[in-house]
Amino acid sequence: MTLTGNLLIGQQAVTGHREAIRAINPATGLPLEPAYLGGGREHVEQACALASAAFDGYRTTSPEARAEFLETIASEIEALGDELVDRAVAETGLPRPRIQGERGRTCQQLRLFARTVRAGEWLDVRVDNALPERQPLPRPDLRQRQIPVGPVAVFGASNFPLAFSVAGGDTASALAAGCPVVVKAHSAHPGTSELVGRAVALAVKKCALPEGVFSLLFGSGREVGIALVTDPRIKAVGFTGSRSGGIALCQAAQARPEPIPVYAEMSSINPVLLFPAALQARGEALAQGFVASLTQGAGQFCTNPGLVIARQGPALDRFISAAADIVRRSPAQTMLTPGIFSAYEAGVGSLVEHAHAQAAAVGLAGETPNQCQTHLFVTRAQDFLADPALQAEMFGAASLIVQCADDNEMRQVIEHLEGQLTATLQLDDADLDSARALLPVLERKAGRLLVNGWPTGVEVCDAMVHGGPFPATSDPRTTSVGTAAIQRFLRPVCYQDFPDALLPAALQQGNPLQLRRLLDGQREA
Repeated sequence: MTLTGNLLIGQQAVTGHREAIRAINPATGLPLEPAYLGGGREHVEQACALASAAFDGYRTTSPEARAEFLETIASEIEALGDELVDRAVAETGLPRPRIQGERGRTCQQLRLFARTVRAGEWLDVRVDNALPERQPLPRPDLRQRQIPVGPVAVFGASNFPLAFSVAGGDTASALAAGCPVVVKAHSAHPGTSELVGRAVALAVKKCALPEGVFSLLFGSGREVGIALVTDPRIKAVGFTGSRSGGIALCQAAQARPEPIPVYAEMSSINPVLLFPAALQARGEALAQGFVASLTQGAGQFCTNPGLVIARQGPALDRFISAAADIVRRSPAQTMLTPGIFSAYEAGVGSLVEHAHAQAAAVGLAGETPNQCQTHLFVTRAQDFLADPALQAEMFGAASLIVQCADDNEMRQVIEHLEGQLTATLQLDDADLDSARALLPVLERKAGRLLVNGWPTGVEVCDAMVHGGPFPATSDPRTTSVGTAAIQRFLRPVCYQDFPDALLPAALQQGNPLQLRRLLDGQREA
């Protein structure tokens, strides 16, 4: 498939006229063809008008039709074959097996949401039959279901060119809910985005859906993004990216005459707590697991373990020594973009110069452009508590170990933390009482708690929560991974005293969709 450099507005390929975007191969520093001329406000207007026109038709599609659409998208992405993998590798510097695995995850997400749509539990049907004889007042017939909120704007992520991008989790969950989607592609991988966007557009056509169900826009700077979020036809936003970018979108969305929700995943340092018995018994193994998690994918994961918290003493000293030895042997890895590499270098440089952060180890130097060296730093709890700068996220393979005098200082450090995507507890049986005492604090701080694992790696399944208190996400009540992500793009509607013939199928008395309903306060089998 020949890349065109065009925007995809419904079924039309449109040439932009703003500043050109050109992908850079981060492994070589060389630009890639073609150039992608950015869109402007008029292109946002066209895409949003199509999405609005498509909404009522798309949201009333049957669960089976919508599920088949999601499965068709997955099949069309797979049909791209090596062309998609080759382009994603060139645009990101990520190894081929990583891209192949991410493609599999992307298609798995789409098929998982197809299963979710068919099951119908997302409709959350509740029926309270009329009680005309009730005294002193009769009860009317009341029926509730969830409906989609409307067209959704999705912003592709830099670090997952497939799974959190054009057809990633935000798009899949919004389409599953019945919402048309307008995607703003990430400028780091426009070719990958075009290939996937064309696969989605082809699926729209094959499934005979309204063309406005999907559009793909490109644009450098803020024009396209702010225009999308402030367009009155957009009713929700999905975003994965920087803290500053997420906050800017939230502020724009709240300043609208009709404010809308922005589900932004932004910043997390994912603390790892090393409890004494575990540290004493298996400190070297913990060091190996920690550095493996830290350096995976050049540390470019939102769940990267950027902070370690433990009680000072000989066991922690041995852990630091073992981790430092592994870090020094860790090869440099290519980062996603020159900009991400520069930001990583700046973050690491600030800790190198910090009076209360000691460099414990530095990895091997890179030999090609945009390669990050792994860094490990150590500080004391009191210094960490005194300086918010030590809590800043370093997006890459760098982590800070906080040495605590006792359990009380560990608790103070955890209380001091901002909201997180994850918190990890490394513990043995002898540590259970200490861990139990900290659980209430950790529950307040993070969306996913792990025991004796590592936070990198987010399973796509029903029970997963990929979210957390600010600034991990802008709304801690939701998740961006897992089937519960569909709930972000739904809202409840109650129907009172409707004749059965006028009710949507999900609420009709005969239950034609065979849904598991909450009927007069009892969950049906």
